[in-house]
Amino acid sequence: MTIITVFSIVLTILVYIFTLFVAKRYSSPFTTPVFLSTVIIIIVLVASHISYREYEPAKEIMTYLLGPATVALAVPLYKNRHILIQNLLPALAGVFTGTILTIITAILLGKAFKLSKLMITSLSIKSTTIPVASEISKIIGGDEILVAAFVMITGMFGAMFGLKILDRIKVSSPFSRGLSLGTISHGIGTSQAVKEGELQGAVSSVAMALSAVFTSILVPWLIPLFLN
Repeated sequence: MTIITVFSIVLTILVYIFTLFVAKRYSSPFTTPVFLSTVIIIIVLVASHISYREYEPAKEIMTYLLGPATVALAVPLYKNRHILIQNLLPALAGVFTGTILTIITAILLGKAFKLSKLMITSLSIKSTTIPVASEISKIIGGDEILVAAFVMITGMFGAMFGLKILDRIKVSSPFSRGLSLGTISHGIGTSQAVKEGELQGAVSSVAMALSAVFTSILVPWLIPLFLN
């Protein structure tokens, strides 16, 4: 492990801890830890002349640790399994509707702004977690770099503004709030849902998984339908 890799890991952890403190002290969409820590880390890396390629080994190590963190979501999921089973059909209908609408909206907006087919194709899978979106992009002819960027921006937007939008439109049900975040803003939104409550986090993780399945099925069919 190189010095840069160790520095990058320590930097990421310290910056995230700092942004958690800032978020508690100054509540704002722009102090959301995912957003603020990303901005600070980019500034530090640029100032230190550390390229993304040099930072990547640290990212790979930290990404590997997401595995146990993701598995840990099974605990609140198990605890709230009765609520999930009772609301299974509404949840399936909600995730399916949310998934198909976000895909169609992305395609139509792309066409309205006269984006290229490559851009629209990459944009259409923005609400799916990156590992799944990367595989879908190979099937539909998207660009993996664009896909990763769109997915990150979507997740970050959901984490920053999702709960506030739900507050504004008076969605108070923990089940509905978790379902919305997981469907639209995948893992990053789910991390925010977990902070709000155990039920929200459990429902959001289910919605994230279902959305990935529905997107995998729907996008290869919808892209030719709207773009050919």
